[in-house]
Amino acid sequence: MSVLTEMGQRAKDASVALSVLSTPKKNEVLCFAAEALLGASAEILAANKGDVEAALASGIKGAFIDRLTLTQGRIEEMAEGLRQVAKLDDPVGEVLSMKTLDNGLVIGQKRVPMGVIGIIFEARPNVTADAFGLCLKAGSAVILRGGKEAFQTNQAVVSVFRQAVEKLGLPADIVQVVPDTSRETAQEMMRLNGYLDVLIPRGGAGLIQSVVQNSTVPVIETGVGNCHIFVDETADLEQAVAIVMNAKTQRPGVCNACESLLVHEKIAKIFLPMVGEALQNKSVEIRGDEATCSIISGSVAATEEDWETEYTDYIISTRVVKDLDEAINHIRKYSTGHSEAILTENYTNAQRFLNEVDAAAVYVNASTRFTDGGQFGFGAEIGISTQKLHARGPMGLKELTTTKYIIYGNGQIR
Repeated sequence: MSVLTEMGQRAKDASVALSVLSTPKKNEVLCFAAEALLGASAEILAANKGDVEAALASGIKGAFIDRLTLTQGRIEEMAEGLRQVAKLDDPVGEVLSMKTLDNGLVIGQKRVPMGVIGIIFEARPNVTADAFGLCLKAGSAVILRGGKEAFQTNQAVVSVFRQAVEKLGLPADIVQVVPDTSRETAQEMMRLNGYLDVLIPRGGAGLIQSVVQNSTVPVIETGVGNCHIFVDETADLEQAVAIVMNAKTQRPGVCNACESLLVHEKIAKIFLPMVGEALQNKSVEIRGDEATCSIISGSVAATEEDWETEYTDYIISTRVVKDLDEAINHIRKYSTGHSEAILTENYTNAQRFLNEVDAAAVYVNASTRFTDGGQFGFGAEIGISTQKLHARGPMGLKELTTTKYIIYGNGQIR
């Protein structure tokens, strides 16, 4: 039996105890784990420092390092995230429907845990805490496989959680981390049928597509975010600059950051110098079409690849379009179905954009950075699903459960 198969069996065994855990006990465990996380800050930060130094030595830089780096403040945010999950309503056991048939059978449907959830992710250590907290509250064990760049950090964080749950009388194996980051281990995890009930990838396009194409375990595809903002001719231009700057520069390394800017040709000569100066003051490289390059000094010519790229960096592709139709068609061609926004004062254009743009989240006059479980009021989230089955958009607690039918009879036969 391989290491992963053994982990799968232990997780499956541990999930039985977790599936019937009361809500008060779950909340106690989450709050205790939050305090344990804070208590182990020094050890976690030391492990993270090693990961960051190794990443820098290998030539990694930019937004990737930001995603990888933990600070005391970020550990406090991780702990607060666990407390927030404790405050959320428990979806497990929720009765969705109940009816009595003509033959006297009473048929109901209720939410139940998935069982064992696998998560393959890259260099964001906060995912470790989010996954642990959400899966625990949703009643499922979790097996985590992080990227090699965050290996020491993930090991340290999971060790804290395992000790915490054991102290409160639960099996430590409700949370496990794969002990190596080889490609072979990832491939094996994608085929852990019979142990994993669902597999969730979180990371860049390469990771997500690898899991989608190779997994025999059911997959929830989380989002690559080639997110667009279209500035319509009626937009409030000062507001538009503020929104674009927030969406692009507040945290460029995340999936809900704006990667592509579309501007109506009737305002291009006024708006592009405004937004171009603001972006360049934040060291954002502007890759534009011919019209953009003729207006914004210092911008460089965009290629076809630029229109379809999720940069996760201080780079934005920019195009001037003649009208709403051209903007929508551009988005239809290049969108990854994550988050799209229109900035406009025209109600009809806003409604057309909402109705005709196909994405998990579609905005009017707001930053795409709000596509987030916490911002939507769900608490922490496990990722942003860009598929249409079983979940779409920010995946909170309910999206980490499944349902089953319960039937009461008094002797009926068919």
